[in-house]
Amino acid sequence: MSSIVTEQGILHYESIGQGQPIILLHGWINSWDVWRDFMITLAKTKRYRVYALDFWGFGESAKGKRDAATPFQIKSYVEMVDQFMETLGIQQAPIFGHSMGGTVALEMALKHSDRVSKVAVVGSPILGSSLNPFLQLAGYGSIAKLIWRYPFMLHSIMRILLARDSKQVRHMIFRDVQQTTIESFFRSIGDLRETDLRSKLPNLKLETLGIYGVHDNIVSPSNADLIQNGINVAHITMMEHSRHFPMLDEPQLFMQTLTDFLNNNGTERRVE
Repeated sequence: MSSIVTEQGILHYESIGQGQPIILLHGWINSWDVWRDFMITLAKTKRYRVYALDFWGFGESAKGKRDAATPFQIKSYVEMVDQFMETLGIQQAPIFGHSMGGTVALEMALKHSDRVSKVAVVGSPILGSSLNPFLQLAGYGSIAKLIWRYPFMLHSIMRILLARDSKQVRHMIFRDVQQTTIESFFRSIGDLRETDLRSKLPNLKLETLGIYGVHDNIVSPSNADLIQNGINVAHITMMEHSRHFPMLDEPQLFMQTLTDFLNNNGTERRVE
């Protein structure tokens, strides 16, 4: 377990391997652990030093200070990643993000382009209105407080959303939600709900990969078209047997897709 101290408190991260640095960012009510298997596999190539971060408010990172501005926003997480890289002396690295983490990765590439060599997003919203309606509702404080007051409501919603996911996915989410607070729960998804990167994408000059599960019911896979049409150098992979967690649903294809991207062999796989 590793950490650095930031103005918002402890920032927890895990790392493995040796070589070129790569930074991995998790999604909403999740943690670094979503990347565990991918990190181990990538580290075995002996070419990469892989870092997976916990966003403020999630996993083992700080849950925010009462006297500080809320850190649970996309722009705050962008600065968190920048601060992490500065502290560890990482001048530039590929940044991969899942769901909310992918949105942060894109904003990081737009604001700190000198820090990012490549960017990959996995099931990430380019447009906040593409989020599942249940997630959009969770971004309203009054609704979030009601859900938080009656945990069975949260568990019921999660069971509905994850009904067709694997036991591994369900166990992971039910575990990680226990490490969130009501503030990080609703403020982060509320900010993500207002996201609209469509006008910014043409300004992104970096090579970009988008991976989406064809059966994703959390973030609409139609976001892949926004990446394809908005970014000059974009590769799209649509994973036919995946939902919101393709790294767990189709790990071999997922690994191959990202290693091809790292090795400049990005290919487009689309399923109509």
